[in-house]
Amino acid sequence: MTPPLRVRLVDDDDDLRAAQRQTLTLAGLEVEDFAAAAPALAGLEADFPGVVLTDVRMPGMDGIQLFRRLNALDPDLPVILLTGHGDVQMAVSALQDGAYDFLTKPVSADRLIAALRRALATRALVLENRRLRQPSQDAALAHPPLMGDSPAIMHLREMLHRVAEAGSDALIRGPEGAGKSVVARAIYHQGPRRSRTLVTLDCASVDASAFEVLLTGQEAAGASRLPRKAGLLERAHRGILCLEGLDALPRPLQARLLALVEAGEFWPAGAAAPRPLDLQILATTAATSSVDLHQGLFYRLSRAVLEVPPLSARQGDVPALFRHFLQSAADRLSRSVPPLTDLLMARLAAHSWPGNLRELQGLAEAHVLGLAPGANDATEGLRPPLPDLVAAYEAGLIRDALREAGGNATEAMAMLGLPRKTFYDKLSRHGIRPADFRG
Repeated sequence: MTPPLRVRLVDDDDDLRAAQRQTLTLAGLEVEDFAAAAPALAGLEADFPGVVLTDVRMPGMDGIQLFRRLNALDPDLPVILLTGHGDVQMAVSALQDGAYDFLTKPVSADRLIAALRRALATRALVLENRRLRQPSQDAALAHPPLMGDSPAIMHLREMLHRVAEAGSDALIRGPEGAGKSVVARAIYHQGPRRSRTLVTLDCASVDASAFEVLLTGQEAAGASRLPRKAGLLERAHRGILCLEGLDALPRPLQARLLALVEAGEFWPAGAAAPRPLDLQILATTAATSSVDLHQGLFYRLSRAVLEVPPLSARQGDVPALFRHFLQSAADRLSRSVPPLTDLLMARLAAHSWPGNLRELQGLAEAHVLGLAPGANDATEGLRPPLPDLVAAYEAGLIRDALREAGGNATEAMAMLGLPRKTFYDKLSRHGIRPADFRG
């Protein structure tokens, strides 16, 4: 059962707060009251099931400062400000910054309760939408290609969600081994067609002479009474057709498929009449500059292009991904997870990963099997010069400190014991931005 939503009431005037609490309780609202802003923040998380009603004029942290803290925690959390006549301009400014509403004191009980009921209804809708989206998002983020908090992968997740929510066609580009197919499946699982079928075609294996049969199916074989074989279009109708390695599909075949999709109907083999065709098309390609996005099927798909970053562009994600692959390999091989030395982690940070996630996964399996760094093992390519190892290790420590500090440079400096100038010199040298670790 969903718990009732609450009103968190904040006012330093004890008598007024007690009167408001009584009014709201009699109206059937569940109230938590606080005499100051700081205690009201304690234990409050992003999915707080309720709304906040706060006075503006309070000692210490005032209502505007409290609103800003709450807005940073959860921009969708409704905050209603109680203001005196002299605070109206301040409240209007807060309204423009995202406050839900403001009420000028003295406020009637009816008006106060009506405003809170509207805010609670808004909050209930936000929380319900989050709950409905959570399972599909969790399933998508559980895949290693989409894990991490680097700017590149966070941008990909945001674009992926937009495409999934819109149900639009899309082209997914990226290097080999980066996880393009996983991105396509995540769009499917997060989108409105997830209850339908996802049909995948490996374009590199298509036989041009049998392409029409592949698309439209095959009639029953006469006396043998074998059932009619449905084609790709019939199986993918109202679902998603994923074309893996689209650049390997000859242009005449691309043109044939595009004509059927844009016609919105097709003739299944042996059918007496055409059938409607409703498809969302996703396609993956490792090609970049060699593909002309202004021709045929590529042009249709280029309205939404998702770029899957190479592992070298998300270096900060490597340690977490490596640990994930280690645990998966250890579970699969029924072995314990071997220890991770500082030297190994520095090598991971300094390597360029031309094989992307596949290469990282292979190294993790080799490490579980006991193939430690040596002359002829899987880590032979991970032996950069000592200065590169030291620099990579230092950059990793700085990223870890910023991640733990939520992007707060002052806190990260304190953790690392570095003076301000030295800290910022190192940020510049390693190309690290504290802003990328906020939120």
